[in-house]
Amino acid sequence: VFSSFHTAFKVSFHIDKQQQSKDSVFFRDGVRRIDFVLSYDDDKDGERKQERRKVYEANLEKVGLELETEDKSESEDGKTYFVKVHAPWEVLATYADVLKIKVPFKVNDIPDNSEMPMNWLSTPFRLPEHVMHPEPDFFTAPFNKSKSDFFLIDNKDTFFPPSTRNRIVYYILSRCSYFRDECAEKDKKGIKRLLNNGTYTAAFPLHDSRYWIRSRDDKCESERYNLYKHWARFLCFFKEQPLNLVRKYYGEKIGIYFAWLGFYTEMLLFAAVVGTICFIYGFLTYGDNQWSEEICSDKIGGNIVMCPLCDKKCSYWKLNTTCNSSWQSHLFDNVGTVFFAIFMGIWVTLFLEFWKRRQARLEYEWDLVDFEEEQQQLQLRPEYETKCTNRKMNRITQEMEPYLPITSKCARSCLSGATVLLWISLIIACIIGVIAYRLAVYAAFASIMKDSPTAHLEVVGPYITPQLATSVTASCINFVIIMILNLMYERVAVWITDMEIPKTHLEYENKLTVKMFLFQFVNYYSSCFYVAFFKGKFVGYPGKYAYMFGWSQLRNEECDPGGCLIELTTQLVIVMTGKQVWGNIQEALVPWLMNWWGSRKARNHPESLYSRWEQDHDLQGFGQLGLFYEYLEMVIQFGFITLFVASFPLAPLLALINNIIEVRVDAWKLTTQFRRPVAAKAHSIGAWAEILNGMAVLSVVTNAFIVAFTSDMIPRLVYMYAYAPKGEMTMKGYINNSLSVFNISEFPEFSRYRDYRYPPGHEKQYSHTMQFWHILAAKLAFIIIMEHVVFIVKFLVAWLIPDVPADVRARVKRERYLVQEYLHNYEVEKLKIQLSQNSSECNCTPMIYPSLSKHEVLSECL
Repeated sequence: VFSSFHTAFKVSFHIDKQQQSKDSVFFRDGVRRIDFVLSYDDDKDGERKQERRKVYEANLEKVGLELETEDKSESEDGKTYFVKVHAPWEVLATYADVLKIKVPFKVNDIPDNSEMPMNWLSTPFRLPEHVMHPEPDFFTAPFNKSKSDFFLIDNKDTFFPPSTRNRIVYYILSRCSYFRDECAEKDKKGIKRLLNNGTYTAAFPLHDSRYWIRSRDDKCESERYNLYKHWARFLCFFKEQPLNLVRKYYGEKIGIYFAWLGFYTEMLLFAAVVGTICFIYGFLTYGDNQWSEEICSDKIGGNIVMCPLCDKKCSYWKLNTTCNSSWQSHLFDNVGTVFFAIFMGIWVTLFLEFWKRRQARLEYEWDLVDFEEEQQQLQLRPEYETKCTNRKMNRITQEMEPYLPITSKCARSCLSGATVLLWISLIIACIIGVIAYRLAVYAAFASIMKDSPTAHLEVVGPYITPQLATSVTASCINFVIIMILNLMYERVAVWITDMEIPKTHLEYENKLTVKMFLFQFVNYYSSCFYVAFFKGKFVGYPGKYAYMFGWSQLRNEECDPGGCLIELTTQLVIVMTGKQVWGNIQEALVPWLMNWWGSRKARNHPESLYSRWEQDHDLQGFGQLGLFYEYLEMVIQFGFITLFVASFPLAPLLALINNIIEVRVDAWKLTTQFRRPVAAKAHSIGAWAEILNGMAVLSVVTNAFIVAFTSDMIPRLVYMYAYAPKGEMTMKGYINNSLSVFNISEFPEFSRYRDYRYPPGHEKQYSHTMQFWHILAAKLAFIIIMEHVVFIVKFLVAWLIPDVPADVRARVKRERYLVQEYLHNYEVEKLKIQLSQNSSECNCTPMIYPSLSKHEVLSECL
């Protein structure tokens, strides 16, 4: 009995100790913090992988890292080994010096005058002070190990935050060799290669706690819990984001993304309000739409017979069948459209300029002012170092570094460019294929749905149903093509970017960003560009229609009866809304299902035995391209609300609603569904800024052309001011004026079609009338005037708004001045101490030099 009791006591003690250690983020001793975790399965590994791990871990210990291995018998699944990595102070200090990590040396003494007037209005939207600003503001300087006493080091264990610690450890892991003879195998290094060849199954830093409960360890911060409670829950959608905590926990790169997304969402509020007002204006002027009244009238629209919309298989139809689409078109095609197009051209400039100011403030607050130069010089990609065998002197650092010969660089760039052009051509070919499908299938549907020879004059007619069937099937095919090509885009873009061997991580991401955006731009916007600028523009006229590629079966499409603008609006709403809804569902549902499936076995065990590293191991990896797709999604949305916003003023409102959800969905999945990403620095949104600038300029041009050529606004204004009856400024008679005449034998009267051409019997029959040229001149004049007005305002606004706020410039100068002053005083004090120590050993005394001061005597002694 005593023996059984003693055994039970030992087992109970062991379980309590196991629970305590496994629920924390420390080694078994409870002192050394786990900065990184490596995992592997040893059951089916060969000797080669075991040797790699043995050498790699031995080399990690040589550089000063401390390792602790959890045997597979201690793991929940019974087959996974976990190697816990800890970086002691000496390693952290050494690499903080190498990476020039900025750390505090003095409390900021500049008064904060950033408080806005009537700040109490924003109180309901603010988070508690301890969440937003958990630490005081400091002046910072690059860490120098030899001057460690210069910095404010209260506790060496907590001086470097966990995000900085895991960034330093990952830097070491990425450059540590796993081959005994490093000179013989230069490319045998880095954790990425070990993950790719299956030596390790995962490598990740730990979350500091569970997201739904605080850590049981008093030494742990539980920042993940705070992020979930105050940021990731949807009920916090009206609250500001705790960006400082996001930056502290995930690093500057993720912090800058959420700062940009939040700022973009805030600016969308103004665009959404103005767009909604323009839509309401169209709704309130619904009854003043005289041309729609004429279309719907039985006396006017009911007596106008229109030419068939396809050859042979399509019938004639009456104009009043387009009554509903004409009324709907007025909601978006009105005078407010012109105003909103001009407003959005100015809004996008304000958005980009104010973001530059916001970004400059974050750069200062997050110690990123001089980061780009440091990154370009110091943080080379491990792949670049291993693949570039040639070396040359760096003129800045005066050190030998690897480089890629110019001939190899040009050859790789040419091959990359050719591949990009090939894939863009493939996308365009697919779009052309879909257009050809629409042209061919429309006639087939029209033929199938034609009931009788008399159906060509009935209101139900062969137009609406075949058009709807064609649009639905073509949209489904286009969606399938987009999804298939999207799956291939990533692999191709990553492959050609890897082939170029970029020098730094920033350069790699910028190159990949440009390639992926070009693909997505062509993929998502091609159909909108086709409807806006090509459909209905090259139709010809009865008896001389234009055909695609000259094929008699593929007659070029005409616009919808309500005009091309309403079709562009419809397509924009479907593509934009569908993409956003599907994207949010996919972002939230897919990682949750994968995590549920991966951790289903662990749910049968007590959570206290389900260790911190095992919990994180069962989560999804954030991946190298995690933020890339988030940016890409938002930039594609930005294109929808800027490039084609003249056709749909409610687009900013839909984007605003989506982004309010997007912020919380991204925060939720990052906090609860993904492993903690390796902290990374970024001083800006990278190449996305240039892409946004380019789209801002292009949006002015596209909206001007949409108003001029896709909308009917200019023809109506020309008619009202120049061709209205008896000089009256009225739209009465516009419909009859805008339709040309064609002589047919089936009816005693003429059929009509949309164009400005002379009627049969005229000496210039079927040639363009003078009104056509007047309208064309008015369209071109409108484009020139609108572009010049918007661009002048854009450049004026950009010139008036400085990129860096005045107070930030002053703070940067103040900090640089203090760094120099404090370093000078530090060196002087250090010299005094040295002189005092040397004076006790010096044989020289003031008696020998009676005319010299004590300081001069010490100088003479030295």
